[in-house]
Amino acid sequence: MKSSAILLASLLAAGSSWAYADCEFTVEVNDTMTYPIAQIVASSSCEAIKVTVTHKGTLDANVMGHNWVLAKTDDVQAIATEGMMAGADNNYLKPGDTRVLAHTDIVGAGATSSTSFSPSILEAGQSYDFFCSFPGHWASMRGKFVLE
Repeated sequence: MKSSAILLASLLAAGSSWAYADCEFTVEVNDTMTYPIAQIVASSSCEAIKVTVTHKGTLDANVMGHNWVLAKTDDVQAIATEGMMAGADNNYLKPGDTRVLAHTDIVGAGATSSTSFSPSILEAGQSYDFFCSFPGHWASMRGKFVLE
């Protein structure tokens, strides 16, 4: 333990960046169209990666609902645009859309939803984003997903 703390202190003093990759993530959302994070870094050694969305706001899902969707960066806009037509019952995602790699349900005030997926579904060298598919949210509720 002591040597780990010394190593970390040495890295930080030397100006190196240090990141901790994990397998489980909680994303707290509220009544704004923002995620509290811009990037998720997950470990490629995870058997499964789990993401949980918790809505801490006061508005219902039909007014200010949010979800978490994972896709290749280049597919995000098309998934979001086509998802609007799919409606709330389908979490604003076209049923059977193979471009959607993982997603939670749309949640409103006080609700939680989770998704789990294997890191093996992600291709090395590919760029991935997470976003909210609620109509109009994808442009501002978006971040990078990195597998290390």
